[in-house]
Amino acid sequence: MKSNYLLIVFLMFSTLGFSQNFDIGGTVKEKNSGLSIPGVNIQIKNSTKGTSTDIDGKFALKGISSGSVVVFTFVGYKTFEYTVNETNTNMSVTLLEDSKVLDEVVVIGYGSQKKKEVTGAVSTVDSKTLDVLKPVRIEQALQGTVSGVNVTSQSGSPGAALDIRIRGIATNGDAKPLTIIDGYIGELGLLNPNDVESITVLKDAQAAIYGSAAANGVILVTTKTGKKNSKGKIVYNTYTGFQETSRTLPILNATEYALLLNERYANSGSAIPYPNVSGFGKGTNWQDKTLSRGVPMISHDLTFSGGSDKITYSVSGSHIDQEGIVGESKSGFLRNTARVSLGADVTDKLKLKTNLIYTFFNRRTLPENSNASVLLNAVNAPSNLSPYDASGNFTVFPGGSLGNEMINPLAQIANTYNDYNFKQVNGNFGLDYKFTPAFVLSSNIGFKTANSESKSFSPILDYGSGKVFNTTRSSVSQNAVNDNNYSFDLFATYTKTIAENHKFVGVLGNTIYKEYGNGLFATGYDVPNNSWDYADIQLANGAPPVGTVPVGSYIYDERRLSYFGRLQYDYKGKYLLSAMFRRDASTKFGPGNKVGYFPSVTAGWVISDEGFFNESSIVNFLKLRGSYGIVGNDAIPNNGYISQLTGEATYVFDGTLINGRASGQIPNPNLKWEEAKKFDVGIDMNLFDNKINIVVDYFIDTRSDLLIPGIPVSGISGGQAPGASNPTINAGTVRNEGIEFAVNYNNKFSDDFNMSLGYNVTLLQNNVTYMGTPFIAGGSFGIGQQAPSRMQVGHSIGYFYGLKTNGIFQNQQEVNDAPSQVELGVAASPGDIRYVDVNGDGKISFDDRTDIGDPIPTATMGFNMQFNYKALDFSMYTFASLGNNMVRNYESVAPDANRLNYVLGRWTGEGSSNSIPRVTTAATTNNLFSDYFVEDASYVRIQNIQLGYSLNPNLTEKVGITKLRLYGAVNNLYTFTKYKGFDPGASNGAPIGGGIDYGFYPIPRTYMLGLNINF
Repeated sequence: MKSNYLLIVFLMFSTLGFSQNFDIGGTVKEKNSGLSIPGVNIQIKNSTKGTSTDIDGKFALKGISSGSVVVFTFVGYKTFEYTVNETNTNMSVTLLEDSKVLDEVVVIGYGSQKKKEVTGAVSTVDSKTLDVLKPVRIEQALQGTVSGVNVTSQSGSPGAALDIRIRGIATNGDAKPLTIIDGYIGELGLLNPNDVESITVLKDAQAAIYGSAAANGVILVTTKTGKKNSKGKIVYNTYTGFQETSRTLPILNATEYALLLNERYANSGSAIPYPNVSGFGKGTNWQDKTLSRGVPMISHDLTFSGGSDKITYSVSGSHIDQEGIVGESKSGFLRNTARVSLGADVTDKLKLKTNLIYTFFNRRTLPENSNASVLLNAVNAPSNLSPYDASGNFTVFPGGSLGNEMINPLAQIANTYNDYNFKQVNGNFGLDYKFTPAFVLSSNIGFKTANSESKSFSPILDYGSGKVFNTTRSSVSQNAVNDNNYSFDLFATYTKTIAENHKFVGVLGNTIYKEYGNGLFATGYDVPNNSWDYADIQLANGAPPVGTVPVGSYIYDERRLSYFGRLQYDYKGKYLLSAMFRRDASTKFGPGNKVGYFPSVTAGWVISDEGFFNESSIVNFLKLRGSYGIVGNDAIPNNGYISQLTGEATYVFDGTLINGRASGQIPNPNLKWEEAKKFDVGIDMNLFDNKINIVVDYFIDTRSDLLIPGIPVSGISGGQAPGASNPTINAGTVRNEGIEFAVNYNNKFSDDFNMSLGYNVTLLQNNVTYMGTPFIAGGSFGIGQQAPSRMQVGHSIGYFYGLKTNGIFQNQQEVNDAPSQVELGVAASPGDIRYVDVNGDGKISFDDRTDIGDPIPTATMGFNMQFNYKALDFSMYTFASLGNNMVRNYESVAPDANRLNYVLGRWTGEGSSNSIPRVTTAATTNNLFSDYFVEDASYVRIQNIQLGYSLNPNLTEKVGITKLRLYGAVNNLYTFTKYKGFDPGASNGAPIGGGIDYGFYPIPRTYMLGLNINF
């Protein structure tokens, strides 16, 4: 009997247990439109159980216990919580919009604000944009997506550096912005783009909280972290791509080349080199031989993330391998990254966070952007020469009239050997302690340790008689560099609300930053077997050439100590004020000038919250804001204020010459901070139920006390001696003035279709207003000519300085009537370029050089669109640069060099051409630097176009996949431009000397197929 009772009790409890677990399901919709919402995150509170809505907004969860709280979250909507039991298993949930544009949290440095409360010029790029663009380097995602930001490539070769300029170029020195990654100073180009949650750009005085390093603007990067109370999530992204050049230059084929060369020699009275051209045909297209097609690249990325109510985690790894379209593996790039992000609520008061990133990359390069450029040889090589001779060896190019610099580009690729390995570990460790809900003390330690090794090998080579690249001894150079830094931030945040309407947020703290490192360089001679396989200094036992020191080294140590404070105030959320102050001390300056003080203030007025601003169906939000502040810059080499023994000298001791040391750079004990005075006034506006967002800014950025190196001050001090140089002096002022306009439109038309459009434009005017020296020259053009770029008062920084042209002389009478050009080196003849007598002295000389172009665009803009129709998604990103010029410096002046086909329209007699001069081997002034070589480099580029398809979650969830998306994409699809060269958007990055095309490696067009999977 007892056993029967036990059985009854057991059955009762079993029935009760089963009755407490049930299944739930339902639909999630938008309250205003009634449309279903796909992708809503649904989580059982305090558990790892969860799911998301499908394309129709439906969801289902099994095994839910009575009294469980279901949490519905979706970006842009208010979080909704609902307690379930057995009677409400079929749910119909509606989510309310959460003023997504206004309540979005924006990182502003040592804190964050709701976008509604931000009083500075701040722009953000989110992870969704990064997912679409699929950039290899994350800097590429800023081009065309953020107003006021211009990104230029130094080369299209894999792994090449990119230059970011925020609101123009204001300094002749280091113009790159400060990058802060999760609170510590980092390098943007080393990040895996899939690890990034958001990028925030501080463009005005809002950046002053970062003081000395923020003169060029600040980029704040927030990496992805796990989410609390979320089940473990696995995300795998991969794509494979094939690359090709986006452009080739139209050069003359063999027949055209031979006929033109005959004409060139005939015009100079010389015998023609090719009396019979009937069998020449098209010959060799050296670009086709040099630029490969179908060049592979592949990317893999895997992330694990999740969290409980106390712990969050995110662990990721990535791999990308990309060969180059020139030389393939000889210009390849490989990058691996690994990242660990952890967050923990140790107690209710103490929070811990840490982020650790490991980066490794390997890069190989080919000669470019100089007279040694592979592509310069490919463009100028005669089409009637074959790549290989009868024996199968590389064809040796003749010297003399073909030039001593031009060599077979295929032989150059084969004989180029170099390797660069880079390893870096960086990260941070932070603690937040909440003494009270209003008072939080935060600390953060950031660090970086990086090591790089490089090796290059120069074999014994014979490119032909007299070629400058011939080598008679093999050599190997090996370098090792160690760079480190660390920072420590300690700051307190106090929040106080008085009388309900007065809100104060105060931040007070200090930062310690140190950067230090060393480098060692060595060269060995006579490599065994003249082979890359034996290229090692240990094996190269040859003595160095007489007078050569085969080793070198350096060491550096620079530090900053900073104190900062910020006070934010708002009244009823509509009157906003923020004041910041920073004190920086830097080892770059002498004892009297180490410390700089940098104040700033920003203010805002939310006009739409005023009582007189009646609720409007058109204008939903309107804010007026303004800012002014001073930010410092100390981006110069160390120890410029003291004299060091870095120069070379020879002394006589006891009648014997002894090599020794002498003073190097002439010291300047008065060196002080470069200062950026930033003014901005802007308007933020939302229209038509927040579907349209408009941002307008007018700004003035005045950079004073520019730190200009190499200004001549004394011939006696010996600034030109070996190893010596002229001092760095505060001697310049540059002003950038402009307007930014951005408009974005987002609308969900139905369950099946939504769309977003974005357009931004920046108008910029750059002007040098003061210099302590007449000018600074930079860049190079041709061989032996004077520098073509200048920084000078009354002009934009880095403008082109040369002769101005006025057509072509049509006959001898025009030559006789014009000012004489003989002072340029030789008298003009019919068919030569006519130069303008700018100074009106009746003759043409180098004194007539003037402003003939500007590498800085007057306008940049981006237009971006995204559409989603059912399971299909489409996106396109474009960028335009207008008003910038580029110097065409990739054409050889050698008489027998090939030419671009525009020369077919040359002057051949009176009236035949007034723009392209005659061809001749005789001496002329036609190759002097003039506006004939300066072109309009305006362009519009389709940066990315992508089409994707997502499988129905109802199908994929059966195998544990919550998302499966396939896509195809093309990067750098097409560039619309009149510029003749490979890339109108390329630059070597120099403020003075940028925009000169030495034969840029073109940015490849990439076709990609990709897959996104979430588990």
